[in-house]
Amino acid sequence: MRKTYLIIIIALILSKVSFSQGKFEDYQRAEKFLHFNIYNLVQNLYLNPNWIDKTNDFWYKTEIENGHKFLLVLSSENEITPVFDHQKLAIALEKKLDKEINPDSLPFSKIKFKDNLKTVAFKIDSINFKYDIKKNKLSEYTPQKDDLKKNESKSPDDKWIAFVKNYNLYLRDVKTGEEFQLTTDGIDHYDYATPLSWYKIVDESVGNTYDPEIYIEWSPDSKKFMAIKLDRRNAKKLYLYQSLPEEGMRAKVWSYERALPSEKSIPLQKFYIFDVENKSNVKVDLEPIEDYWSSFAPAWTKDGSKFYFAQMARYYKALDLFFVDPETGGIDNIIHEDAKTMIEYQMVGCKLVNNGEKAIWMSERDGWSHLYLYDGKTGNLINQITKGKFVVQQINYIDEKNEIVYFTAVGHEKDRDPYFKHLYKIRFDGTEMTLLSPEDAEHEIQFSPDYSYFIDNYSRVDLKPNAVLRRLSDGKLIRELQEANIDKLLATGWKYTERFTVKARDGKTDIYGILQYPSNFNSEKKYPIIDNSYSGPQAVNVPKSFRRGIWNDWTPLAEVGFIVIRIDGMGTAMRSKAFHDISYMNLGDIGAADHITGIKQLAEKHSFIDTNKIGIFGHSAGGYDAVHALLTHPEFYKVGVATAGNHDHRMAKAWWPEQYMGALGDHYTEQSNLSIAQNLEGKLLLIHGDMDNNVNPASTYRLAAELIKHNKDFDLIITPNDNHGEAWGNKYVIRRRMDYFVKHLWNIEPPKEFEFIEY
Repeated sequence: MRKTYLIIIIALILSKVSFSQGKFEDYQRAEKFLHFNIYNLVQNLYLNPNWIDKTNDFWYKTEIENGHKFLLVLSSENEITPVFDHQKLAIALEKKLDKEINPDSLPFSKIKFKDNLKTVAFKIDSINFKYDIKKNKLSEYTPQKDDLKKNESKSPDDKWIAFVKNYNLYLRDVKTGEEFQLTTDGIDHYDYATPLSWYKIVDESVGNTYDPEIYIEWSPDSKKFMAIKLDRRNAKKLYLYQSLPEEGMRAKVWSYERALPSEKSIPLQKFYIFDVENKSNVKVDLEPIEDYWSSFAPAWTKDGSKFYFAQMARYYKALDLFFVDPETGGIDNIIHEDAKTMIEYQMVGCKLVNNGEKAIWMSERDGWSHLYLYDGKTGNLINQITKGKFVVQQINYIDEKNEIVYFTAVGHEKDRDPYFKHLYKIRFDGTEMTLLSPEDAEHEIQFSPDYSYFIDNYSRVDLKPNAVLRRLSDGKLIRELQEANIDKLLATGWKYTERFTVKARDGKTDIYGILQYPSNFNSEKKYPIIDNSYSGPQAVNVPKSFRRGIWNDWTPLAEVGFIVIRIDGMGTAMRSKAFHDISYMNLGDIGAADHITGIKQLAEKHSFIDTNKIGIFGHSAGGYDAVHALLTHPEFYKVGVATAGNHDHRMAKAWWPEQYMGALGDHYTEQSNLSIAQNLEGKLLLIHGDMDNNVNPASTYRLAAELIKHNKDFDLIITPNDNHGEAWGNKYVIRRRMDYFVKHLWNIEPPKEFEFIEY
């Protein structure tokens, strides 16, 4: 009897600690949930309104069982109907094209209304059609061409075309065709109206060719426009080595212009205001500005009396709002903002009231991102509009007549995830703040052209999407438009992502995350846990909407036998200034202390989490995280996979590390993965695309060199011809990442060379 009991006890123990995962059938199941396949299991995750001209009416395409339908919404009449009779149009198309047409899957995805909603135009292959809805008449037509080239910009009144040629600016009279040269001093790499491109790559065997895109800002009355003159003469390059070019056996070298942190060779720009009637220009009275990712786009007031822009100082410690006199180029510094740490570029916003009589300004000066009302003439603060422990994310619309501002914010609603976006309105004096999107969910808002209505796509990772039409003035529900269909997804056994809240490293602050379980999850078993990390301070890593929650690289990984976790630790975006500043000059923190304590808290609650088997993976800044976690917390993280990691911030594009690390200093070296490569104890797989012009592959090569220098075992995959995003979504990379965790966390051999199929 004792022997029998002993056998039972041993069997129970073994069932708790070991069971079959990472097998061929697990990979087959994971295939359904890959980002390029999972949308076959869902419908209508998002309603994208196509506003008709400048009206509040719109059409949208809704998915049905075997295809799609086109629907028309007349907002003011609260009416929704099919755009046309799909059956009749299919029959008409069959006669024209001489082939069978399914009315539930018409062979086009876009339409354009004409003749006051009487006619729709669309294109099938190279044929343009017009369809008279009431007369059921289908005909071919030749659309009026817009011959604007990428180096041309048409004035709002359609009378003038500004264009660039031979590094200079020209004007063309649309009616007569007469051309006027506006500048003569533009030269190669110091030219007019062509913006800086951080990502343009140049084949060094051919060299750079002048093929400019134009960037100018027209005044609303078409009398003036702003253009920059960009000085790239001292710009430095980074290089890519393409071992597998499209043709030939010789490798290619590509280059792209990229300033690194604290380099002085950053491009410079000057602002000019051009007068169309006089064919003249004035230079804006400001020293050349270092051209890097800074703030919102320059713009004109509605009456064209002023041009305005905000300029961030280098290293993001100061921000100024300038008003420009377009006649003289003179400037007024209306608002000045500074910070001891940095000004988050995403927390910058401004909208003018009554052509600059007042300005509504976003600032984190009181520790939270809020709105402030300024006198546009004197620059004096009138009053703070929003207050409290929540974060204003965007100024959406200003009702000037009634002195109301509409804005999106997070963290205001009690007992809700503080990252959920909601829409609000408030009076300029800070009274009558009103919630306009009431559901406990993430809200994705799109406004009608005149801001009378808005479309609200709301969802959570554990709530399927709904789309509704609401009135903006009070948020009143006009009608429900669409609900997602996820029946096929649920039929696979897929489990909703689980949201959780744990305490941060300080034992006080709530931090938020998600757990993704395999569809065959068994709470009586033990599972390794994999941390999908991205601690980039500009981002929220944990998905909030349903569609972002299923379009990912962690659900398939869970299917082969893991629980995958995402956490937004201290130092990441969209919380208080103090919460965010944890990462300032401290990117090496990677939120690891919060991730580790969070996982331990979850393990105390869930016996199925095996804290002896912890993996981590990430892409870009997340790739840095994965390596840094293994090097700084080897007692906790055992296996890591890093794709496209920016392993040393001294090699990154200037704007990102300068925003979050400040000027170059010893802390850059100390927080580099290269500096601590000798600490590697766990299993590490490095992956990088050789054509990555966002995070140069040299970052991974240099880390590999340091690991070799210290005689450390690691694995390295270079994917030919992949850029930054392609290396993340590469089917081979997905499989190899799975294999790596199966082999080193489950300690079993994965199915050999499993090939994922795209459905």
